[in-house]
Amino acid sequence: MGILDRLWRAIRANINHLIGQAEDPEKILEQTVLDMQNDLIQLRQAVAQAIATQKRTERQCSQAQSMSEEWYRRAQLALQKGDENLAREALTRRKSYQETAEAMQSQLGQQASVVTQLKQNMMKLESKISEAKTKKDLYIARARSAKASQQLNEMLGGVGTGSAMNAFERMEEKVLQLEAQSEAIAELGTDQLEKRFEALGEADDIDAELASMKNQLAGGSSAQLPSATPEIDPELEKLRSQIRGN
Repeated sequence: MGILDRLWRAIRANINHLIGQAEDPEKILEQTVLDMQNDLIQLRQAVAQAIATQKRTERQCSQAQSMSEEWYRRAQLALQKGDENLAREALTRRKSYQETAEAMQSQLGQQASVVTQLKQNMMKLESKISEAKTKKDLYIARARSAKASQQLNEMLGGVGTGSAMNAFERMEEKVLQLEAQSEAIAELGTDQLEKRFEALGEADDIDAELASMKNQLAGGSSAQLPSATPEIDPELEKLRSQIRGN
């Protein structure tokens, strides 16, 4: 647990350092998972090395036990041949190999404990990496969504103020003014056209009334002969003067 605890403390310290520098969360998460995978590679190498050391110790222990047994048989053979000194020397060699085998057996117990612990730490780190990858994808998606939402809110916040809205307001007033001018011109054109048609109607009425008056005068004066020199009618001249004066 000590190795894994130190590893996680280092990872958390790295994350806090990166966050403190206000870096991109997506880059932080990607780098953190990459660091964890590199740590897993190193941990696997350590496990493989520990297992290799354990195997080598097992072979050495087995060889020491074999040599101990071999020197015991040699001691028996020397004793059977009556060479007690040679038997004693063989037993001395046997004892040395026995001590070596016992030391290596004790070392094998410690190495087996280390290998077991390293394997457990490696499995835990693999599980943490898998969990980190899942969370990384989730947090990256949330970070992207939050960033997009922030940009959208900034855009919407900028639309209501500043030169953009002032330009829209000016264009709206311009459009309204143009529409009012167009309506005024249309109404003015309609009034002039109607007045012209009304004038035509009045002229027809006047012409008809004038023709009627001519007919009446012609009927009343048919019995009278025209004079050689027309006389000037004062009332007619007065009327002409009034009309010309107007």
